[in-house]
Amino acid sequence: MRVIAWLVEGTWPGCVDAVREHAPDTAEVVLLHVSGPEVPGLAHGAFAGLLGRGHPERDPGDRVEALGGSSGAELLDAAAERLGRPCAREERSGRVEREVVAAAEGADLLVLARDGDRSRLGPKSLGPAVRFAVDHAPCPVLLVWPEPAPGLGTIPPPPPHHP
Repeated sequence: MRVIAWLVEGTWPGCVDAVREHAPDTAEVVLLHVSGPEVPGLAHGAFAGLLGRGHPERDPGDRVEALGGSSGAELLDAAAERLGRPCAREERSGRVEREVVAAAEGADLLVLARDGDRSRLGPKSLGPAVRFAVDHAPCPVLLVWPEPAPGLGTIPPPPPHHP
């Protein structure tokens, strides 16, 4: 069995705990972190547009990219330590939701955490990236709450009946 755990800053402990609880000890576990191109791209663009094009060595986008890579590695290290068993670590970059779906190809389970409004139950607890991964994953998905789930009282009332 191959299990992919998609790790995101802020919600990754819930995913790691779900793998520890639900994946067999014999499972091949892959801890996945995906960095999107947005922030470095914005820094590159701001430098080129506002600060000029004459000094590429001053481009802050390169530094932002390096910091993103090191924070991803630190997150994967912390997750591997929390998991407490052998695992592979995979770092990808690109369109986050598409990279997650591509990484799940051939997997037996994709574990991911809700990333939207987690103060109440319902579809708004899924942000766009998680919704895309849930809808397009080529394998079964285990969707977890990164903290205890809200109570049933948070479900909105049904719409009024219209005759």
